[in-house]
Amino acid sequence: MDFHPAVTPQDGEPVYEKQVNSAFIGTSLEADLRAAGIEALVICGLTTPHCVSTTTRMAANLGFSVELAHDACAAFTRNVDTTWREGGKVEPKFIHQAALDQLHGEFARVVSTLDLLCTTP
Repeated sequence: MDFHPAVTPQDGEPVYEKQVNSAFIGTSLEADLRAAGIEALVICGLTTPHCVSTTTRMAANLGFSVELAHDACAAFTRNVDTTWREGGKVEPKFIHQAALDQLHGEFARVVSTLDLLCTTP
C-alpha cells in the first residue's frame, strides 16, 4: 500500500485495510480503540459521501465522539444515473458539502484542519 508522504504511518503505527465503505467492518479498529481507551476520533479521507460518511456514522453510533475535518476530505463526480431527478452532473464541491451537512450536528462536529490543530492539546 502506498501512502502520501504527509500521511505515511510512523513505525509501529497500526494500519487498517478495509474491504467495504466503513473502517469498522471487517477490521479490529473498534476493539483496538476501546482497548486503548480512546473515546474521541478525528476523521478525514476519501470520499466524503461514501467511506468518510459511513465510517463517521458508525463511529458515532458506536458511541465515539467524532470531529470531521472538512478540508481533509473530498468528493468527485461519478458517472451516476441522475435520470430519477432529471438532472445532470453535480459539482464535486456540492456533493462534498451535502454529505458534510448531513453529518454535522448529528454524527460529528464538522471543523477545519486548522481548528483541529489549534484546539488539540
